[in-house]
Amino acid sequence: MPLGLPPLRIGLAASALHRAAPNGALFRLLGPLERSIREELRAELFVLGQTYDALAADGVLADYPRLTRLPMRRDGGVIHLVAAVVSGDPARRLDAVIYLLDPDDPTSVFPEGQALKRECVIHETLFVSTLAHAREWFELARVECGFAPNPLLDTHFDFASQTIALIAHDSCKGELIEFVRGRFAFFDRFRRRIATGTTGAMLNDLAEEISAAHTPWVQRFHSGPLGGDAEIALEILENRCRRVIFLEDPHVARQHEADIQLLER
Repeated sequence: MPLGLPPLRIGLAASALHRAAPNGALFRLLGPLERSIREELRAELFVLGQTYDALAADGVLADYPRLTRLPMRRDGGVIHLVAAVVSGDPARRLDAVIYLLDPDDPTSVFPEGQALKRECVIHETLFVSTLAHAREWFELARVECGFAPNPLLDTHFDFASQTIALIAHDSCKGELIEFVRGRFAFFDRFRRRIATGTTGAMLNDLAEEISAAHTPWVQRFHSGPLGGDAEIALEILENRCRRVIFLEDPHVARQHEADIQLLER
């Protein structure tokens, strides 16, 4: 980290699938990043018990002094992560949580896991659950700290070839519109933009206001309660959509919660 900036504090966990073999997502993430974590970012890692043990068995980050073992999940390790997310002490609060999830692992929907994600949303703490997202986030953290970009990751940031989905719950739609307004040139770089019904209509109105566009700037699907989230989930499943920005309101019950969970899965 640049002189004077505190090191990043990162919670780390991985489902059994991602830590059970040397080619698991946990090792594909941290193996290439080990030097950067040690020498550039000097990140503090707070690692769930089973994940820590898997790293130790494979020799990843061996003897790294900023590696802390938390209890195993069954002994409350995830609750430790939740407490660090909500902590009012800046010296204890996490900057990000990386939890490499296997959607077929039932522990991913246990209450403590759901609470971890919810509190990350409420407290605006980054929650990362996929290998691709984790790789990109570490790269952005490196670049933000002044280190040269890794050319091997250039394709990850080739937005002109990618599709992005833009979704927001009703109470967050205005926030999403203003977010896009302030970064319109960036979002305009994407090959394709998709959204659920009402959000898509609002984004198309915004595009017409900013760029006088006469063709739809966003491809609209159904509204969320009418199946739009499921339609976008299919776009992701069939590799037609690489990125999703979803502004969630964690305080509101959703009638189509199952569709939202399908999209997140």
